[in-house]
Amino acid sequence: MHTLDDTDRAILRYLQQDATLKTRELSSMLNLSYTPVYERVRRLEKEGIIKKYVALVDRDKIGRKLMVFCNIALKEHSRAMGERFVEAIRAIPEVLECFNISGDYDFLLKIVVNDMPEYQEFLMQKLGSLENIGSAHSLFVMGEIKTSTELTV
Repeated sequence: MHTLDDTDRAILRYLQQDATLKTRELSSMLNLSYTPVYERVRRLEKEGIIKKYVALVDRDKIGRKLMVFCNIALKEHSRAMGERFVEAIRAIPEVLECFNISGDYDFLLKIVVNDMPEYQEFLMQKLGSLENIGSAHSLFVMGEIKTSTELTV
């Protein structure tokens, strides 16, 4: 993997702030010609440093007002049971993020739904139907203090 220099870092900072920037705009911002900037961006993509480009949607404006963090403890910790749980979680659209964690719980899920009745339905029908869940502990987000997707580079 290529070592990032100051120009690579600047490209990453600009693209994290606005992924719709065109190469010409980046070139102007970096005071470089088009071709080297184009080649650097392609290299960052090819090396997997830039994984993909996305549109960040305001969840409140589409009615997804309830965010829940749910701690999950599994009943059994065999490799096969863990893999089945992970595969099932990946298929549930309400689960935006899933982390395998240490401590009293095995997984931390970030779940977004419309409201409390929808979360109850999610808990009973989707999460509750998964085998091997020993316990689930829900934490309801009352307010977002900081949300960012930008990594320091």
